[in-house]
Amino acid sequence: MNQHEDTILALIAGYVDTLGFIALFGLFTAHVTGNFVLIGAEVAGVGQGVLLKLLAFPSFIVGIAMSSVIFKFLERHHAAQAASALYLLQAALLTSFLVTGMLATPITDVSAAMVLICGVLGTMAMGVQNARGRLLQVTGLPNTVMTGNVTQVVLDVVELIHRGTQGDHGQKVSGRLKSTLAAMGGFAVGAMAGALAFVQVSFVAVALPVAVLLFLAWKRRAAT
Repeated sequence: MNQHEDTILALIAGYVDTLGFIALFGLFTAHVTGNFVLIGAEVAGVGQGVLLKLLAFPSFIVGIAMSSVIFKFLERHHAAQAASALYLLQAALLTSFLVTGMLATPITDVSAAMVLICGVLGTMAMGVQNARGRLLQVTGLPNTVMTGNVTQVVLDVVELIHRGTQGDHGQKVSGRLKSTLAAMGGFAVGAMAGALAFVQVSFVAVALPVAVLLFLAWKRRAAT
């Protein structure tokens, strides 16, 4: 399930990140450090929404902190529910992101209170997803930012050309390459789907990743 989860979560990250970028004046909700570049551009007078981008960092941190507190509490008292709880938390935050986005629509003022709240909730939700792998201490791939995965793909391809696919090492590298490519493909598909869905149905499009997260939470709960 681990590899499939990585691919699904990468798809969600690409979907939500692109949707937020289109809807909220170029805000990155998953690739939150990308907002540094946008803030720099806006300081130079190019772009808009510096406050929205600045709020992304504390809200991302709050999402991570909430995940850690909830996970550690459940790990002590209800260990079997800890993993599914993170999916439920992210689903709840994305639902709030959906609702505030609908209330803020049409979005024309980047400094409007509801727009800022919407951005904060979206970034918090993706902070939860970023924290998940570290809290669960799983050996999966990064699923919210693809830069490291692109690097790993190139290294693995060169390694396979150099040493081949035979033996335990070759099989390990080959398996990792397939998993990494699947995550990258999921992110790319999610990005395109998020853009198209937002253009068609606005923030209602967020209902799809919410439904997927609820399914993942149910699967995790059923497996315990």
